[in-house]
Amino acid sequence: MSRLKELFVRKNKRVLNVYCTAGYPKLDSTITVMQALESNGADIIELGMPYSDPLADGPVIQASGNIALANGMTIKVLFEQLKELRKTVSVPVILMGYMNPVLQYGLENFCAEAAAVGVDGLILPDLPEFEFETVYGAIIKKHGLDFIFLVTPETSEERLKKLDALSTGFLYAVSSSATTGSDQDFNAVEKYLLRLQKMKLVNPVLVGFGIRDKETFESASKYSNGAIIGTAFIKALENTKDIALSVKQFLSGII
Repeated sequence: MSRLKELFVRKNKRVLNVYCTAGYPKLDSTITVMQALESNGADIIELGMPYSDPLADGPVIQASGNIALANGMTIKVLFEQLKELRKTVSVPVILMGYMNPVLQYGLENFCAEAAAVGVDGLILPDLPEFEFETVYGAIIKKHGLDFIFLVTPETSEERLKKLDALSTGFLYAVSSSATTGSDQDFNAVEKYLLRLQKMKLVNPVLVGFGIRDKETFESASKYSNGAIIGTAFIKALENTKDIALSVKQFLSGII
């Protein structure tokens, strides 16, 4: 059983997925941040691979990616850093990024190396479903990696069912069509999540975009299996002198 599947069998409510940027705040911070997240209650770690043109990311995550790139973070460096990952981190780890650098690296090599270091799944928001079905999905599955599609309040019911059928691990329910870090009207979000809940989807649903504190985490978890926090966590790492303490203080306010 995959780590993600095992997690949702064991815990299907209030699952907390925390996004962090590889190579931020310092190039060698990646594993330190991940260890601190697991130690303080994160159920899943979504590790962002910095890219110069991240379409779905808001200004805070974009800025963290720019700093990580300036620090020298690349996919090759990241896989080097993750070689010892499973000695100290046991929670599911998902790589989130964009197709351009992955294709430049070579998708087959990328998936093989990701699987070898213990990565569990991928989120690539700019990979269209047609290309996934016809070209890339088979390679991703061959290496035992889950693939998570994103859906929004504007996604039609027919397309929702299709993306749910193609996804494994969980379905990423974007709370609005804005970029990450946007404030959301959670009354509207709850109606959207209630609609998803009534559809009896195959995959667990995690909600992302606009989750920043205990209140929004609880609201998002009410009609889903849990939530994803990104921008608020990246802000908590800005100018930190003690990563472990900053992570502990941030997560203690969420869970």
